Amino acid sequence: MRQDLEISKIRICIGPVEETRGLVEMKKRILVVDDDLLTLSMVEEHLKASGFEVKTALHGSRGIELTHRWTPDLILLDIMMPGMNGFTVASRIREFSSIPIVMLTAKGEESDKLKGFEVGADDYIVKPLSFPVLLARVKAVLRRFEAEDFEDYYQPVYEHGDLLIDVESCRVTVGGVEVILSATEYKILKKLAESMGRDVTTNELLSSVWGPDYRYEKTILWVAMSRLKQKIEKDPKNPVHILTVIGIGYTMPKETSYS
Repeated sequence: MRQDLEISKIRICIGPVEETRGLVEMKKRILVVDDDLLTLSMVEEHLKASGFEVKTALHGSRGIELTHRWTPDLILLDIMMPGMNGFTVASRIREFSSIPIVMLTAKGEESDKLKGFEVGADDYIVKPLSFPVLLARVKAVLRRFEAEDFEDYYQPVYEHGDLLIDVESCRVTVGGVEVILSATEYKILKKLAESMGRDVTTNELLSSVWGPDYRYEKTILWVAMSRLKQKIEKDPKNPVHILTVIGIGYTMPKETSYS
């Protein structure tokens, strides 16, 4: 059985579908990184009671180490930690991994949410934590990316100029060089590739990538799109792969031109 996980470049895709569906379902792994021991203990207790396998880390460097060694399915990451804060940890993780990251933000500060998305987070939960909300959000994020694994296995390779999206292996290359995208960035790019030549509305992208509850959260799409363009465009200010359609959304045009 092929398992598409690497220590140096961790991916979210596992296949093939026929084999994974026939196995006994494995417990999903959740890594919780927070400097508050009480919060860690309570979150660990609730997640384990709901059937998850859980590891915890009291500081950012330990969280990065466990991401390398343990390859969790999802990371819950607190922002306000001494030494290395959650933004730095997320940025470091994004250098080698596309594992979904959910940031834990205090009081729902808009600036914290935006900065989290800027460094590659996929979602956020506001503190103080409501455990029913926490469990619902964890399950929703896992479903979001788990569905991608199963439906993607026998899908085509999309080519757009020097951009190549190999859906089967979840690999993206530009000019033959592999690009590491977050799970969210990958879903955005795949959605636009599937719709090549068609304008995709902002609401459609938000609903497809984050879910219907996020269809009016335009700011998080703008931030994620900016990060994505930085990774796949030679000149993000003059993009050729993803174009903004003013008043509508975005498109990946059928024809590309290069100088």
